[in-house]
Amino acid sequence: MGKKVVSIVMGSDSDLPVMNQAAEMLELFGVEYELDIVSAHRTPEKMYDFASNAHKRGIQVIIAGAGGAAHLPGMVAAITPLPVIGVPVKSSNSIDGWDSVLSILQMPGGVPVATVALNGAKNAGILAAQIVAANNQEVLQKIINYKEDLKNQVIAKSEKVKR
Repeated sequence: MGKKVVSIVMGSDSDLPVMNQAAEMLELFGVEYELDIVSAHRTPEKMYDFASNAHKRGIQVIIAGAGGAAHLPGMVAAITPLPVIGVPVKSSNSIDGWDSVLSILQMPGGVPVATVALNGAKNAGILAAQIVAANNQEVLQKIINYKEDLKNQVIAKSEKVKR
């Protein structure tokens, strides 16, 4: 097993079905990752330790998912020097997911969080792989192949429905 370069964290195990989509994409591109639960509200000390030390462990990108008040991505971004991709998760206590979207999206200047769509962990995984690919030719080629495959799927579907 290679060195983990992406960290996927979430506020609760209830976020796992969504966040697993990011893990699946990273596996597709051959990007090593770690996965953990780090709650901004229930384990703030763990969150601080994680965010302040991730870069020292060789992590290059952090994907942080959270629902409800969704403070995890922003708090991690406030502490780490690494790029953070926020995944708003529609949770049982959320307001149709909009509270999560806005909590992650509306970051103050100087503390960016790249935010994907509600439950959009698949795109978070792709984006993290693209960031890693900036300095990894093997991952870059897999992304090029993936995008070519997407194109070919659309062309095939177009031919099938064309009249």
